[in-house]
Amino acid sequence: MEVQHGNVVRIGALELRFLVDETDSSGSVVIFEFVVPPDARVPAPHFHKEVDEVIYALEGTTTTTLDGQKHELRAGQSLFVPRGSVHTHENLHGDTARSLIVMTPGTIGRRYFEEVAREVNVPGKPDLARVKEIMLRHGLVPA
Repeated sequence: MEVQHGNVVRIGALELRFLVDETDSSGSVVIFEFVVPPDARVPAPHFHKEVDEVIYALEGTTTTTLDGQKHELRAGQSLFVPRGSVHTHENLHGDTARSLIVMTPGTIGRRYFEEVAREVNVPGKPDLARVKEIMLRHGLVPA
């Protein structure tokens, strides 16, 4: 099956380019390019109840903190984030970081990120209680 490209979701300065979303894969996998400019606001530390995640660095340096340990991922390096492990991704360096994110099963997909974008991409401060409710409904738990 050919997958349509160009499914982009922007959350603040972050950009997610979906290659396979939950509808393409019938919920089995989600794959997206994760673009993080330097010093961009990133999601708070959290864990996934039922989803494993792999981050594969494409360019720049992504700092992934996994269960309290920082991992500096550069092009060609990867990290497995098992369900239940507290993590966050950020860019602490001067160049834009790009990574490929794979999540399985694909229950945290484009719809989740679109909902978060609607709450975050507003004038003023976002309603963090509403963002937390969206996270919890999609199986993400703030740490």
